Amino acid sequence: FRRVLFRSLYSRIVYGSRISIIVGVLATGLGAIIGIILGLISGYKGGTTDNVIMRFMDGMFAFPFILLAILMMTVLGSGLQNVVFAIGIANIPSYARIVRGQVLVVKEQDYCQALVALGASKFKIVFDHILPNILSSIIVYATLNVAGAIISEAALSFLGLGIQPPTPSWGNILKSGQDYLMTAPHIALFSGLAILMTVLGFNLFGDGVRDALDPKQKQ
Repeated sequence: FRRVLFRSLYSRIVYGSRISIIVGVLATGLGAIIGIILGLISGYKGGTTDNVIMRFMDGMFAFPFILLAILMMTVLGSGLQNVVFAIGIANIPSYARIVRGQVLVVKEQDYCQALVALGASKFKIVFDHILPNILSSIIVYATLNVAGAIISEAALSFLGLGIQPPTPSWGNILKSGQDYLMTAPHIALFSGLAILMTVLGFNLFGDGVRDALDPKQKQ
């Protein structure tokens, strides 16, 4: 009987890894795409456009990340698509702020000023010259952000707002193990270790990508 229980828990944790990684990657991708576009527009256009976009991002920053995700899940309801959407939208301000800061620096470089003088279109300058030069910073942040998205999904599922049983995710497995900590601590232990090892792995991968892409590290 114990062997059956352990086998069942193992299969649920393995299946739950698919849910957590899908949410982490898709939510990061959604937040990155929208945030990059807003950051590019804000940083390059400047003026009123910059002020409007950044003040809206500041308004989103006023809410703690997990609180904003909880608020959106309360409105949207549970489910995989809604979890991806809620975490992705909550990630947008961070990407927009990072990209805007990088664009403000890069657009003042001599080659960008030369392109403006030659009459190159804004679209060409932004997407052919500015974006490729800031892409390394975005990639590094995105790899680290996947780990944060996985933790957010686990937190939402633990609170009963994310993935609902019988679909397994590490968060709701951890939640179910909360009631059996004294009699069956392995339920919470193994799901918690799965979250820990995956998040640690993505963080180490992000550090490696940063070291590989940072010119100062190569020197």
